[in-house]
Amino acid sequence: MFQQAFLCFTGFCAGIIVAGGVSGLLIGLSIVPRYAGITHTADCIFLYEDSSLLGTVAGTIVTLFPVRIPLGPFFLAVCGVFFGIFLGGWILALAEIAKVFPVFARRLKFNQGLSLVIVSIAAGKTLGSLFYYAKGWM
Repeated sequence: MFQQAFLCFTGFCAGIIVAGGVSGLLIGLSIVPRYAGITHTADCIFLYEDSSLLGTVAGTIVTLFPVRIPLGPFFLAVCGVFFGIFLGGWILALAEIAKVFPVFARRLKFNQGLSLVIVSIAAGKTLGSLFYYAKGWM
């Protein structure tokens, strides 16, 4: 019993540390301030930062403990959309930081069609995720 409680406590603490690191990186890369600037809601930036931290902590809890939320497939689809938006924001922010797309375009001598490449990457990621979950590989 003591060993299980210790492992649970250790796993929870490690998850909280990782969640704090993820939130710090999210804020440090200026993803949250950029979204606040785009949506003209900069006065709510502390709410956004707190929400991102609480979301990562909630993700840690859901991953560590078998929490079941029986709200049906519609709720699952809505969550999937929000998870996809979050992941897409991360991918685009990291790509922008690394300047991947301009270097890619210069090396391949792209003059036109770079937006089509970006949309194709996003569509491929979406279709791959849908196929993964449709086959029940999780």
